[in-house]
Amino acid sequence: MPSRDSTLTPIASAGPTEGRRDGSITAASRRTSGRTKASQMRPTAPTLEAVAAMAGVSRATVSRVVNGSPTVNPASRDAVQAAIAELGYVPNRAARSLASQQSHAIALVVPEDTTRFFGDVYFASIVGGINRRLEQSDYLLNLMIASKGPEAKMLRYLAGGVVDGVAVVSHHTSDVFVREIGDMLPMVIGGRPALDGLSGYIVDVDNVAGAATATRHLIEAGRTKIATITGPMTMQSGMDRLEGWNQALSEAGLEPGPVVHGDYTMLSGTRAARELLAAGAEFDGVFIASDLMASGAQPIFLERGISVPDDLAMVGYDDSPSAQVCEVPLTTIRQPSEAMGEEMADILLAVLAGDETKPRETELPTKLVIRDSA
Repeated sequence: MPSRDSTLTPIASAGPTEGRRDGSITAASRRTSGRTKASQMRPTAPTLEAVAAMAGVSRATVSRVVNGSPTVNPASRDAVQAAIAELGYVPNRAARSLASQQSHAIALVVPEDTTRFFGDVYFASIVGGINRRLEQSDYLLNLMIASKGPEAKMLRYLAGGVVDGVAVVSHHTSDVFVREIGDMLPMVIGGRPALDGLSGYIVDVDNVAGAATATRHLIEAGRTKIATITGPMTMQSGMDRLEGWNQALSEAGLEPGPVVHGDYTMLSGTRAARELLAAGAEFDGVFIASDLMASGAQPIFLERGISVPDDLAMVGYDDSPSAQVCEVPLTTIRQPSEAMGEEMADILLAVLAGDETKPRETELPTKLVIRDSA
């Protein structure tokens, strides 16, 4: 490559059959001729029509498969994907984006700081579920961790046409910018929002019922003084799990035990356990609103000589890996985080494909998983 102060002398190119007066062929002519022959010899790239012909379906069906539409029947989708693999068909993303005014990208917005995002396997499960579905489509996933209020920058980015839809997880009452996202783009939310007036689709579990099931299990185990370590009261899941704990105690005619608030992190579980013990109130059971908090709390109880489950029965929530690595494996409420991510992606892909039949709210089941702690 010439230096910045080099002088380039233009060369008049000759056509592939042109030469100098003495009959010799110029170097430029040889290069042009070589390129022409190479282009003539290069095999033609497989087209959408070729895929359709091999799969025995219409061009429109191939297009729907490529764009990730869930409306294609499984047999046709398998035939199209087999034809794509055999022909080596690669969609022209740039051309299709210009023609359709679509970016074929989806943003996952997580209003949390990076420490919480990378420290909680719940997020890994959600991302894994979303990405598993998107891998079967032509959409890419853009991860956006919205920590410490970069709302203006994020909204400008999302408004620029760089994504076609948005998935949001782990939002708080202060995350009012989510309203603006729903007003500008198709949006699906993981977890019932604590904000009113949001436009979008919701995928969640019944956190009230899940927490009530956990608390009833402690009651059925003979515990009568049941404490709780809650999730954050800025999140609907935290409020709902506290409500479920209260509901089960009320149904059983029991007085609520001590309440300490956490934020779903292991460190907050450690702090909450120390706070419960320092308060001096008696309790023989505890419902903890996340396994990660429970894994921080259990060592504190054990260090004080409190036997789990003989002296204190414990139930967590999530059925995450941390439930099984506790010294005393944790009884917990399983919520299907990966399935939640898959459902979120399915809904968003369907909406982007023009499907208006999806329900606004989808509720997935929870399940009590019994281990040694209760």
